[in-house]
Amino acid sequence: MKRLLVLAHVLVVVFISAAWAQATRVVDIPTRPGVTQRILLLGPDNPKAAVILFPGGHGGLRISSDGGFQWGEGNFLVRTRDGFAAQGLLVAVVDAPSDRQSPPYLNKFRQTPEHVADIKAVIAWLKQQARVPVWLVGTSRGTQSAAFIATQLAPADGGPDGLVLTSTILSDDKGRPVPDMELNKISVPVLVVHHKRDSCKHCAYAGIPRLMDKLSAAPRKELLTFDGGQTRGDPCEAMAYHGFNGIEKDVVVRIAQWIEAK
Repeated sequence: MKRLLVLAHVLVVVFISAAWAQATRVVDIPTRPGVTQRILLLGPDNPKAAVILFPGGHGGLRISSDGGFQWGEGNFLVRTRDGFAAQGLLVAVVDAPSDRQSPPYLNKFRQTPEHVADIKAVIAWLKQQARVPVWLVGTSRGTQSAAFIATQLAPADGGPDGLVLTSTILSDDKGRPVPDMELNKISVPVLVVHHKRDSCKHCAYAGIPRLMDKLSAAPRKELLTFDGGQTRGDPCEAMAYHGFNGIEKDVVVRIAQWIEAK
């Protein structure tokens, strides 16, 4: 593993924000034989913690070597990545791996041993770079990735130090929803973030109590419920309540505060 981490390919580009200039790196981390996992990396020199951000949908961001996105730039976690960095967090936006760079991308892959192996390598690489706790943060279908990985890997086995689930998939006709996973295996802090008026058919707020009950082994867990903002378009897309449209800054700040309070 150490040799693989040393061989990680890094591309450096410059990201300019209205508030600050932020160096952004595109990193290809070797994972399984012949496979690399690309991440977009940004954050301060001395971060408080690291977060791996899992977008929803099919997850095929197709991050280019210059840090651009061919898909998904409007996703809640993708569009707020610099906000997480501004809160003192090292941010890794995760793409589909190199062997999943065409349809169906992460569909039918999020709950597989191969996906777990890829993210385990990312966690190890981040810990080598920054030596800080690493949290998984998923939104919508990204919660299926983050939650499943947390059920498979304890911190002692190279797993995450904490988990954040936003706009969680609570019911699903295309795969296993998060509450149906073996959540009792998760032994790290878990923050659940949901909009009270989320109208996505897979994420109805009424399903939250079952999710919280299943997190029985988490040493610390909390539900943050948000309201307000605005909704536009498909209720399962990023500009609806489902994507915390209009209240992104408050959501990011609250998540960062909770992580820091661990």
